[in-house]
Amino acid sequence: MSSGPKHFLDLDLFDTQTLRHILDLGAAFKRGAGNPAPAAGKILAMIFEKPSTRTRVSFESGMKQMGGDVIMMAAGDTQLGRGETIADTARVLGRFVDAIMIRTDDPAKLTEMAAHAGVPVINGLTDSSHPCQVMADVMTFEEHRGSLAGKTVAWIGDGNNVAASWLHAAGHFGCAIRLACPASLMPSATAVAWARARGATVELTSDPAEAVAGAHLVMTDTWVSMGCKDANRHQVLAPYQVNEALMAKADASALFMHCLPAHRGEEVTDAVMDGPQSVVWDEAENRMHVQKGILSWCLA
Repeated sequence: MSSGPKHFLDLDLFDTQTLRHILDLGAAFKRGAGNPAPAAGKILAMIFEKPSTRTRVSFESGMKQMGGDVIMMAAGDTQLGRGETIADTARVLGRFVDAIMIRTDDPAKLTEMAAHAGVPVINGLTDSSHPCQVMADVMTFEEHRGSLAGKTVAWIGDGNNVAASWLHAAGHFGCAIRLACPASLMPSATAVAWARARGATVELTSDPAEAVAGAHLVMTDTWVSMGCKDANRHQVLAPYQVNEALMAKADASALFMHCLPAHRGEEVTDAVMDGPQSVVWDEAENRMHVQKGILSWCLA
């Protein structure tokens, strides 16, 4: 990492030791250990170009619990909505606040914000990645089953931004990852290549049963992501529903996760979502704890 602001942009930009440190910070916050107010006197600006429940509330709650405060900005309520550049907005915000979290479509906007803000910038989601979510996923798995090393993760459905960040996680934490996706929705080839270059075992298939066989973690996501206008996705992804029959092919100790919001009866059935293998509510809660770790690291 550079000597400038400590940005949290994408998992492939970090060394594993730093990510482990952030996870440890998050776990400590969850236990109530460590500095109770590491963000005292600090302000986080949150820019939302996409709707949010978990990202907004987890960051806002986390920042306030750490003694700081937040400013919430929807893009349409700022000068971004009237044509001001990301760079100019970043230059101004950096004079007012101590960190910026942005949830946007184009990853180039995230990069531009980080280049000009002069304060830490955090990736709250782009169309290409969702690193905060996957850090919470890793934290949740480790709480329930211990180290990811040597385990197998099965991703079912759209090879989307969360799948890309899971490929980055596989390269850091030593798990194998199998992705079952339609040919038209395979994950980022760049993320696949990065994970393989880091020694991760990455398998791509169109068969959900093949991906899930013996897996220790089964994951999926909504079939139609925010802003997607592809009406054909439901038809293409119908064979990729995570149901009881599919979960039965996983390891007996397998967990189920979903980053939420879930479209029950589409990508996942109620029986799985509410079943004994599901840890989706722990996963959602851990967004706040791991983001407290991220904020603490960024602001240190």
